[in-house]
Amino acid sequence: MIYTGWSAIEETKKSKESARYAKNVEWSEEDQCYVGSAPGLVLGGCHGEDEKAVFDELRQIVEEALSLYHKDGKPLPPSASGRAFANKMQHLA
Repeated sequence: MIYTGWSAIEETKKSKESARYAKNVEWSEEDQCYVGSAPGLVLGGCHGEDEKAVFDELRQIVEEALSLYHKDGKPLPPSASGRAFANKMQHLA
């Protein structure tokens, strides 16, 4: 995707913010499909037969959830990815 002008800045900002949150796509034997989730950010998630399509949909869900947090003036939940999160988990192990 190529963005120009103000939309490029907004898309880059959303992408960087979205990247702070873990996005999991796993095969579910029980459901016989891929299930996408973003722990700590959204309840539920999405599912489907194509792993990439589920990830793309999940990424969009995460970006929409972040937009709603901003719109409602609510603070964002702590991120569940990145170095700080990994260090926190290491101390729990």
